[in-house]
Amino acid sequence: MTVSYTDKIASQGGFGSIFKVLLRWTGSVYKMVWQETIVYLLLYYSISLIYRFALPETVMRWFENLVMHIAVFRNIIPVSFVLGFYVALVVDRWWGTYKSFPWPDTTAVLLATHLGGTDGKSKAQRREIMRYINLSIAITFSKVSPVVKEKFRNFQDYVDKEYMTEREREVIERLEGDCGTHITYVPIMWACKVVDRARLEGNIRSNSAQKTITDEILKVRGRCGEVMGWHDNNIPLVYTQVVTIAVYSFFFFSLIGEQYIDPNQGYDGYNIDLYFPVSGLLQLVFYMGWLKVAEALLNPFGDDDHDFELDALLVRHWRMSRLLSQPYACDLPPLAKGEDEDILKEDFGSDELVPKQNSKLYPSVEIDL
Repeated sequence: MTVSYTDKIASQGGFGSIFKVLLRWTGSVYKMVWQETIVYLLLYYSISLIYRFALPETVMRWFENLVMHIAVFRNIIPVSFVLGFYVALVVDRWWGTYKSFPWPDTTAVLLATHLGGTDGKSKAQRREIMRYINLSIAITFSKVSPVVKEKFRNFQDYVDKEYMTEREREVIERLEGDCGTHITYVPIMWACKVVDRARLEGNIRSNSAQKTITDEILKVRGRCGEVMGWHDNNIPLVYTQVVTIAVYSFFFFSLIGEQYIDPNQGYDGYNIDLYFPVSGLLQLVFYMGWLKVAEALLNPFGDDDHDFELDALLVRHWRMSRLLSQPYACDLPPLAKGEDEDILKEDFGSDELVPKQNSKLYPSVEIDL
């Protein structure tokens, strides 16, 4: 899941507040690049030790010329330019994926508003519509997320978790075999048919209310299609290959170009002999961390630190659907008494809707989720 950290930063700033974020390990750049850092340092010191203790004098002079040449040559690779555009594209794709997620809340509120009633028929219709919507979302998530796929390995798992009935499972399996593609549209079609039936039976008060509910259901279908589209249509492979080759090539040449050579030779810019590649290591953390972020966000449907937690989102959708779509009359608070009490009496013709002084709101009925 995406790591939340903004609550660790003081709202008023202050000295040292950002260090609470920099010292975190989960989802950090240190966790992403520590393996590459170890490999880089091992290779760097291996080359350095060979240069200092194993090469003859003539070969050392040749190696020093090679270091100076590569130090200039490696800067020709436009790593920051190529990597910056790539990461911007990947982050935009990641955010677009999140914005395309389907949410059943608006549909549930519309059903509670326009398909009211506490009779068994109205409750059943609201429950069935929301179940079909959540079924469509669950099927969509199982197509794109290995985590959700592990929970719903086959259609029988949907039956066991009360997303569909045995009869619905048989219909969906037959339709999937006939069309050979994903069947996320089927539960949406069933939901629209239940809305139409509710209108014919008079449980939905007007045609405009039916249209509003149907349009919102179809928006959920559109969002499911967008999620499938983000998953099926990737960033062109050649772009990913170019960026990856550029970054790794830069650090391959950096293993030699960052070497410290003998200052006694009087080479320009090599007056200090150090043993730790400070600038090379910083570049490794920045560039490699940048690339690792892009790799993590390229497919945000897994289970690493930067992926969306779709399994928990399904549970949240199921509970909110039950909560919002099953209203009770006593859940609605009475109109509050205040300075406009006389206006309320005049508008409603009596003072029955105006609560008495010091009166309490009716208790809400707890809904079993």
